[in-house]
Amino acid sequence: MFDKKAARLRRAKKTRAHIRNLGVHRLTVNRTPKHIYAQIISPTGGEVIAQASTLDSSLRSGATGNVTSATSVGQMIAERAKAAGITKVAFDRSGFKYHGRVKALAEAARENGLEF
Repeated sequence: MFDKKAARLRRAKKTRAHIRNLGVHRLTVNRTPKHIYAQIISPTGGEVIAQASTLDSSLRSGATGNVTSATSVGQMIAERAKAAGITKVAFDRSGFKYHGRVKALAEAARENGLEF
């Protein structure tokens, strides 16, 4: 039987192996129907440098599962990454399609100073 989550995680595993070989910080994205989360993880994979999500109090007031909130999370993660001294990352979409909320988050992060 086809399992949608297992297929997504299989795609994510391949991407993460490639990013591990590059040895750079990675911007990883996770989405649920209600929220979207972004983290910048160290090259070793053992430390979260910066994080942003729609669970933050500043973004929690309105709808949290749409493209505009994903754009706000992208802006916030870029600002927090720059504050931590990181400008270059590899984008890990966690097996999700580069479409909709994932694309909006990535484009907002690029516009606000992250390079990937």
